[in-house]
Amino acid sequence: MKTITIISVALATLLFSCKKDEAATSNNNITSTINAFPKESLSNEEISSLIWMREEEKLAYDVYITLYGQWNVKIFTNIASSEQTHTNSVLTLLNKYGISDPVKTNPVGVYSDTTIQKLYTQLTTQGKSSLLNAFIVGATIEDLDISDLNELITKVDNQDIKYVYENLNKGSRNHMRSFYSQITGAGGNYAAQFITQAEFEAIINSPKETGSW
Repeated sequence: MKTITIISVALATLLFSCKKDEAATSNNNITSTINAFPKESLSNEEISSLIWMREEEKLAYDVYITLYGQWNVKIFTNIASSEQTHTNSVLTLLNKYGISDPVKTNPVGVYSDTTIQKLYTQLTTQGKSSLLNAFIVGATIEDLDISDLNELITKVDNQDIKYVYENLNKGSRNHMRSFYSQITGAGGNYAAQFITQAEFEAIINSPKETGSW
């Protein structure tokens, strides 16, 4: 029995290490791809959008990690891992263009932007009230992300920023599909709050998109 336990722990440690290595390799590949695009001049709107998206993606990560701590449901850590990749990709752009990082070394739940700070408090409070509400909070965050990204994509023309935003949007659509499945499985429902209901229904009624971060 002791031997089996030792083997199980060793295997779990090995699998965790492999996942960390895979994530690091993926992030390195994304960073290389972003940096391979030409460095172009930035508009004020592009600069503002990068600063906002850096913290909005951190918000998603922070809320999901917090809700995982509350409910111990795997979907939150799975999607949080993707959100970490998202916020890292925006950081790559900030570094590439020499823009100050608003996140710096801020811990979970701490933000430079007061609007995002308030959102974290509201969303985590709602998500801790029940597991169904936690899933609804997940859908709400992805709804907001998609809405913001839809707008920002029309306002940027730098190839590297468009590349990142389009991949973030694809990831958010996949996350929306996942959270909606959990909501309906728990007997709940969700209506769009930021995107149109027609766009929301088109997302949840279409297959998961491949190649997302």
